[in-house]
Amino acid sequence: MSERHPIIAITGSSGAGTTSVTRTFQAIFRRESIKAAIIEGDSFHRYDRAEMKEKMAEAERNGNRHFSHFGPENNLFAELEALFRTYAETGTGRCRKYLHDHEEAKPYGQPPGTFTPWEDLPADTDLLFYEGLHGAVVTPEVNVARHADLLIGVVPVINLEWIQKLWRDKKQRGYSTEAVTDTILRRMPDYVNYICPQFTQTHVNFQRVPCVDTSNPFIARDIPTADESICVIRFRNPKGIDFPYLLNMIHDSWMSRANTIVVPGGKMELAMQLIFTPFIARMMERRRRALGAL
Repeated sequence: MSERHPIIAITGSSGAGTTSVTRTFQAIFRRESIKAAIIEGDSFHRYDRAEMKEKMAEAERNGNRHFSHFGPENNLFAELEALFRTYAETGTGRCRKYLHDHEEAKPYGQPPGTFTPWEDLPADTDLLFYEGLHGAVVTPEVNVARHADLLIGVVPVINLEWIQKLWRDKKQRGYSTEAVTDTILRRMPDYVNYICPQFTQTHVNFQRVPCVDTSNPFIARDIPTADESICVIRFRNPKGIDFPYLLNMIHDSWMSRANTIVVPGGKMELAMQLIFTPFIARMMERRRRALGAL
């Protein structure tokens, strides 16, 4: 953790909705004139798309049907921790981009599914912002979570997470239901061992819960809308959280536990703005004081 060079990390599984949460933070950064170094978790995968396909086929030939992007063998956990540690100490570090599709790849003159070269982070950033699978990962070898000043988990109930993944991968990436289902099953051991434990490390978790029937996510024709959902927001340490203010500002919200507020699904973005805008303002004030003391 660092007052001079703070780090915010959004962590969640594939299909959890971390990208939409990132848009909310980017809006806060623009409004507050904060220059953030943006890091995408996919850039710390170990293999590009073609290499991963080869490694997966090799694993299956050897009887391993649980080879996935969620586990340590396919990610650069040590390099991710090194980035967090270096940024917290010096405000610098090295990163790259993973080019998901032709639109992202075109400016770089590279095929989609590849990485750009490693390069230095932009100079003079106010904070580092990570969004991806492993922002709070802890293993016997690495502890990424300890370096972040604010850890946020995005964790829809599992059936909703699967519906969102199925919809995205089928509609946007052209995969079949069977292919996406196979991916979900292949990832399950790593999901249990490396994704779920992160949500005990996070400072705040946002869990969207649908209020419609999602019993069989594999036949769902659409994603439950925000208005068909509620959002459960759990604070690991509720000290300093102004719950009466939040309850007053977010209509139809209520407290389900002493550290948990429940809001209508359509008010999740508003809740994030109300919760994190003052938090980030305090973070920037501490940074100014720390830099002024040098």
